[in-house]
Amino acid sequence: MLNILVTPEGRVYCGTENKNNMQAMMESMTDKFGVQLNANQIKHFREDAMVGAPMAQLGAYLDLDTEKMGEAIQKLGLPLDSINGGKSEFQEWVSSAREANPDIKLAIKCDSKTPYSAVKKLMSELQDMNENRFQLITNLDVKRLNN
Repeated sequence: MLNILVTPEGRVYCGTENKNNMQAMMESMTDKFGVQLNANQIKHFREDAMVGAPMAQLGAYLDLDTEKMGEAIQKLGLPLDSINGGKSEFQEWVSSAREANPDIKLAIKCDSKTPYSAVKKLMSELQDMNENRFQLITNLDVKRLNN
């Protein structure tokens, strides 16, 4: 399963629990973008279950101490803007996940505070690359229903 998280601020993160798929995704993306990671950066990447740093910032993000990575990632997110009229970085990560595991399933996760426009934009990104099958998983806010 490729988990795609959309935050209430519209930031997008993705990842899978399968470490081998994550490794293959990282190798594919660093090759595509010409990014060189050192052994320590690769170790930090393998410890994370989600990807959320733009490729231009990935090395610097992975250089941070583990506790600072948690703070920094909340301000980042995968870009949804297309690169030179082609795929966005988010779409490239999805393609890399599909290359690593052709049978991978997609799950979009968000909560009740996430605006529909952010989820719709993400679904459009997936549909633009003919990824039309995905699960939409939301957390129901019971307190809001009782008001």
